[in-house]
This record gives sequence, structure tokens and C-alpha cells, in this order.
Amino acid sequence: MLKIAVCVKQVVTRDWPLRVDDAGTWVRDGDASFELNEPDAYALEEALRLKERHGGEVIICAAGPARVGQVIREGLARGADRAIHVESDELAVAEAYTVAGALADALRPESCDLVLTGLQSDDQGFGQTGVVLAERLGVPHATIIMEVAVADGRLRVKRELEGGWFQWVSMPLPALLTIQSGINQLRYATLRGIMAAKKKEVRTVSPGPGAAPRQRIARLYVPEKDKRTQLIEGSPAEAATELVRVLREDARVF
Repeated sequence: MLKIAVCVKQVVTRDWPLRVDDAGTWVRDGDASFELNEPDAYALEEALRLKERHGGEVIICAAGPARVGQVIREGLARGADRAIHVESDELAVAEAYTVAGALADALRPESCDLVLTGLQSDDQGFGQTGVVLAERLGVPHATIIMEVAVADGRLRVKRELEGGWFQWVSMPLPALLTIQSGINQLRYATLRGIMAAKKKEVRTVSPGPGAAPRQRIARLYVPEKDKRTQLIEGSPAEAATELVRVLREDARVF
């Protein structure tokens, strides 16, 4: 029997026409369409498959404003047993350390055997929330997971490395894994699952006193296009030296 927590995030739909807000610090999401973060969907699917093989329960945990209830209900409809919502408007755009702290405070009393997160989010893409969460919970972790096996109270996981290489890691439970997209084939909510989700428990909690963001986005902007010609004068040797400097320091192409 495994108690598995899956941390999910609500992000702006990928094909939504993004526009920077008036403050220039985030996208204009007041009328945006939202969806479940794709890597988190794969983490949820892996949790459900582990539950089917070993028994236990799957708990959804999400942080953010009231609208996050949309992805919580979707997770419950897919097969999760219950959910925890750390409700806070500030957590919608908070950095990895703050979000991980809020999730850790919510999950610590659960004493889960396994915590799964997506590798990274589709909006900010830090790739650090799961790693920091493992540290805050005091459990070992492994990242970029492509396969999970549980036996005799231990995990054996397959990590994706660079250049087409993979690494097998054995680790004890409890533990935390960050799941790579494509690890499995996603299931979708059935009508029966959607109806059942309405009766499942969603516990709302407030973040602790340390949930104030420690970082802020100073400026968010669409990449600017700029065409100009720079004439480099001097002898061939001087021009070559200056060209290398411009490419390295100004254009930063190497």
C-alpha cells in the first residue's frame, strides 16, 4: 500500500494568445484559459498506475488562487482520491522556493510514501520546485524520471541524462521524484470519474507565515527585433580582433 502525493500546477493554456500585463511583470491572464501543467499530468498518471499495482491512495496537492480548483477537480476525475488546496493569490506567480515551502507545509502531516511532481512548469520552467520540496520534506529525490518500479520498500527509477544516456538509481522510501513528460500514456476523465469527483474531499488550507515571495519579476517583455549594421574599421588584424570581441561580448554567439 502506497500513499502518494502528486503536486500539480495550473498554467495558461499553451495556445492562448499571451499578452504582457500593464505592470509589465506577468501575462494578462484575467481572461485567459487555463489547463493542467503537462509534466504534472504525467506525474499524476504515474501515481495512478502505481496505486493500481500496489494499492493505496493518491492525493492531489496544488497551490494558487481559487481558480486552481479547476485542475484539482480534473485530477480527482482522472482517479485521485482526495486533494489539498493551498489557497493564495500570491502563490500563482511565486518562485520555486516559496511554492515548495507552501506545499511542504501542507504535505508534511500526511507522511506520504512517495511525492511526485512534474519535471518543470510550462510557464516559468524553473525545474526546481520538486527538488526544493524534497529538501523541505527531508526526503531523497531523483529527477527527470522515465520509469518507476517499487519493491520491498525501495524504488528503482530510470533517469534521463544528456546525449541519449540513461541512469538507473535505487533509493529508499519515502522519496520524491520529478517526472519527465512521455513516461506513460495519459488517461482522460470519464463521465463516471467526473461525477465521482464531485463527492471527493478537497481540503483548503492557508499558506504558512513564510509564504511571501522572495523574488519578483522586474520586467517581462516580448523579444525585441532590432536590425542594424555596424562597420568595423582598421587594419585586417584589428578588424578581426574587434569582430571576435563583438561576437563574444555584444552578440554573445559564442
